[in-house]
Amino acid sequence: MLPGSIQISGETLSGAEIRDICESLRENSVRLLSLRGCQLSERDFGHVCRGVAESRSLAQLNLNLGIVSNINRVKQLAEALKTNRSVQSLFLHGSPLTDAGLALLNPALSIHPSLVALDLGDCMLGDEGINLICGLLPPDGAKSGLKELTLSANPGITSKGWGRLAIAVAHSSQLRVLNLDYNPLGDQVAGMLAVAVASSRTLEVLDLEGTGLTNQSAQTLLDMVENYPTALRTLILAENNISPELQQQISDLLSEGEEEEETEAHEVAAREKNPWICQNNSSSQMVLMTSGLGDSLLAETEM
Repeated sequence: MLPGSIQISGETLSGAEIRDICESLRENSVRLLSLRGCQLSERDFGHVCRGVAESRSLAQLNLNLGIVSNINRVKQLAEALKTNRSVQSLFLHGSPLTDAGLALLNPALSIHPSLVALDLGDCMLGDEGINLICGLLPPDGAKSGLKELTLSANPGITSKGWGRLAIAVAHSSQLRVLNLDYNPLGDQVAGMLAVAVASSRTLEVLDLEGTGLTNQSAQTLLDMVENYPTALRTLILAENNISPELQQQISDLLSEGEEEEETEAHEVAAREKNPWICQNNSSSQMVLMTSGLGDSLLAETEM
């Protein structure tokens, strides 16, 4: 039987329900476990963590909206992730981790062999937390790292912390999606991020919704998209003080880049199908193809 999913939202879970969940985890019959906003006792949370540790099928774990509500639960989750080898996506959005909690969780995240998507939105993080997160975005040639990172609504992070993250993003050989929405970034941080995006060969989606940007930021981002080769395909700028005209210009340029890649992909496919076709245009550019975002690694986008 193929692994299925358990998705429960906003419920108070009984001991019997927890036992059923844990049994399914141990039997490797669960691929997605979501207990978003649920209430469960400290003892039952420990049982779930032990089930996570034993599962070899679990790929996505959603504990959004306050499930990991204290340091003891952080420790139990960290122990589970040290043993688990299968989780690819971890959602902790709305958990009061703070930098201290992330420091306890970080060793398990750093050594996990499968983790590629992490949601730490609204987790009360600061600059120390950002330093830890940068370690999950190893530079080119190093170990594998995150492909999707969400840091929405963490206003305690300063421009110094965001600058450190921008450097890590610029050198990451893995990151494809970065969500920074609803942080008070401002134009200065946006400028640093523009440099990071121009340097990155992998970043395809950047969410800057509601981050205090103005036309100054938009012009910098427009210049970046217009003048530098980039993997970026989606840039979200809603709920900022940016003119519709500038937003449209950026959107049009990103769309042009996608169309060019699609054309190149068709040409490559045609050459592979008909290898005898001679390419006489010696001035044609070589285009580095990306696989495209496709389906999001975060299959369950609800927070």
